[in-house]
Amino acid sequence: MKKLLEQYLKNLTETSKRGDAREESYYKYLDELIKRYAEIQNIKNVDVTILPKRTEAGNPDFRVWDGKNHITGYIEAKDPSVTNLDYVEGTEQLQRYLSTFPNVILTNFYEFRLYRDGQRIAQVMIGRPVIAKKLQTTPPLENVDQFKELFDLFFSFSLPKVQSARSLAIELAKRTRFLRDEVIAVEMEENGGKGHKQIIGFYDAFKKYLIATLTEKQFADLYAQTITYGLFAARTRANGEFNRKLAFDFIPHTIGILRDVFRFISLEEPPKSLQIIVDDIAE
Repeated sequence: MKKLLEQYLKNLTETSKRGDAREESYYKYLDELIKRYAEIQNIKNVDVTILPKRTEAGNPDFRVWDGKNHITGYIEAKDPSVTNLDYVEGTEQLQRYLSTFPNVILTNFYEFRLYRDGQRIAQVMIGRPVIAKKLQTTPPLENVDQFKELFDLFFSFSLPKVQSARSLAIELAKRTRFLRDEVIAVEMEENGGKGHKQIIGFYDAFKKYLIATLTEKQFADLYAQTITYGLFAARTRANGEFNRKLAFDFIPHTIGILRDVFRFISLEEPPKSLQIIVDDIAE
């Protein structure tokens, strides 16, 4: 573990020394760190998805799977120059993530903070970014054991079983709001993008066949609720494995518009941001 983290810090420093690095320039090192950590800890088939970063809205930067086709959690990264994570913690963006997703890491690549159900439960600094930035040298490695403890906690997370209809409704409502405000609404504003064209097509169809006076804001709400309802309806009909890609098979044939929506969601290539949150709702 020590050698892995030392190499990770060295990679960060070499990238910083170039002088033209952006936040995304460091992503590959964090991606590699997560996967190598999982190998060392014998966590099989861990998958890391780096999400497109077009705006400050949308999903966190990384999604981590646990090798069993279940979402472990999300990681939101900030540029190493952002040293005040207390400030980031209080931003509207991060609060949205923490209120929607139960297992989240916030990092500037040197400091890591783990949140469980919106509460910070662990944090660790493995090196000082100011040393890499100002002195252009690799900072000494710190707190290896605490880093391991934090990532052990992150990977040990599993979604608790829903115990009541009320708790299920609360969790679905959180994710439906996020889907509406941070994904669908944002995609509709991305003029010219593939996701924009696809979702606008549904907006036009909803206006033509359902509600002629439907506004874009109303559509985002209706479309998000339609997806969540469709996933719920499909899940109640599925006896075994269930995920976004399988959902279409369990949508009742009698609900044509729902099948149209899920033909796009399950069988085609919806925008990555939409895939991520729908995967989360399906789980």
